[in-house]
Amino acid sequence: MNDESWRTLFENWPQTFARSGVLITQFGESVPFNDFRVNEGILLVQRERPDTIGARKLMLSFTAIVALKLVGVEELEFYDAMGFHS
Repeated sequence: MNDESWRTLFENWPQTFARSGVLITQFGESVPFNDFRVNEGILLVQRERPDTIGARKLMLSFTAIVALKLVGVEELEFYDAMGFHS
């Protein structure tokens, strides 16, 4: 996915979805988050627990995102609201 695709996905996050997941960055870091905010080029995520240096917030460019893990147990059809289809 390119940075525009990631930005669009986060900007259009359905209201009924939990605003949580785990980001995988281009640096190989797994970043669990429980809320987020979006601006034109940066994603701001909030961690439930601080990282090893005490940071609860992380700002990263959309180009730094490699993958997004979702921890929900919903069926795949649930994600149709995010623009996915069969």
